[in-house]
Amino acid sequence: MTDDANEFVAEGEYEPSGRNTVALGFALLMIGFAAGAIAAALMTPKTGKQMRRELRRKASDLRDRVDDWTDQAGDFREKAAEFAGKAQDWADAAKERVGPLAKKFRS
Repeated sequence: MTDDANEFVAEGEYEPSGRNTVALGFALLMIGFAAGAIAAALMTPKTGKQMRRELRRKASDLRDRVDDWTDQAGDFREKAAEFAGKAQDWADAAKERVGPLAKKFRS
């Protein structure tokens, strides 16, 4: 390698993009699932009317599931915020208790 190439390699460091890769992976999984379900539904030997009715029913079920997951995510977020508040209170209480001891040791 030339010096320029080595310099380029040495300077380049990995920096994460900042995206939530779990959420992106889950979204791609759901898109793949939906595409597979549609493809499977279109391959079945049904009439157009039956197929449209089934697709509407499945789309409605999927919307209901997503709404349920959204509600659950909101509940988890609230619980996490509550836990974070309690942890902050515990940390503040511990800080108040340790403060006098720390002053004693510094003296």
